[in-house]
Amino acid sequence: MKTSMIERNPIILSEASSQKVQTLIRASHRHPMDLQKVLPWDDGIDFSKPPKMESGSWIYGTPYWENLAAEQRRELLWKEIARDISMFIWLEQTLPPLYIGYINRYRFSLSPEVYEYLMIFSREEITHTLMFRRYMKMAGLELFQPPAGQYAQFLAKLPEIHPVIGILWTLMVESLAELNAIYLTQDDEIDPLTRKMFFEHHIEEVRHIAFGKRVVEDFFAIAPESELATIRAQFAEAYRDCKLEVTYNAQIAQHTSFEFPVAADDEAAIAVIRTSENNRRLNGERFAEMDRWFAQIGIA
Repeated sequence: MKTSMIERNPIILSEASSQKVQTLIRASHRHPMDLQKVLPWDDGIDFSKPPKMESGSWIYGTPYWENLAAEQRRELLWKEIARDISMFIWLEQTLPPLYIGYINRYRFSLSPEVYEYLMIFSREEITHTLMFRRYMKMAGLELFQPPAGQYAQFLAKLPEIHPVIGILWTLMVESLAELNAIYLTQDDEIDPLTRKMFFEHHIEEVRHIAFGKRVVEDFFAIAPESELATIRAQFAEAYRDCKLEVTYNAQIAQHTSFEFPVAADDEAAIAVIRTSENNRRLNGERFAEMDRWFAQIGIA
């Protein structure tokens, strides 16, 4: 009888990785996020301050930015942060059913610490989703539509394939979104509630990312090269596409109160924006850590 990939390659961590994940588990239990107390909700949002650095706008450094009035630039920053939060919401409400599904389906192929951390991971993502939705309502921001196309098609397949692939996919998307958010919001000029929200989220996301890296690295160390080659090729393309969407999302044209200077279907203009000098600089800085790690595991 032909064995499945999970049967051939169960998720069993090395001793060092097992100890690391147990440390992450203890940290999660010591400091669980309390939705009511995690932010000073009663202070409200200071809309006189931006939600992120101006230089982090998707169109900063292009003629499109230069032609906007000051109030249009400020609105654009808030709509861009709405996209960033939407990314977190769509991802983080997807993960609990995915990870609990892995637990139910592959219970005897998971080491005990992986089993427990997937449970913790799921609980924390539910709290994050509730926090982000509360913030969006407070800020009067609308959700962007979830990613479609190849992203959605791959997501639909994740429950049926090896959990490590789902963990790697989570790590890729979550890391890019997290590195982007924390890079652009931790400045004194930023609205305090927005800045603190992303900082508190970051504390738990750092643990999620550390967990994902341990699981993936241990898997890549023992899995057959024939299977790894397929995964690497698949994720090299997905990583490029995901970075493009983080850099610029064409849905912005449907969200601003003013006529956005770039149409949602203007692929030539969008390509110019994504490769602007400012965006190349931003991506080189904010995603450097993830670029190095992907190269380390052989995904170029």
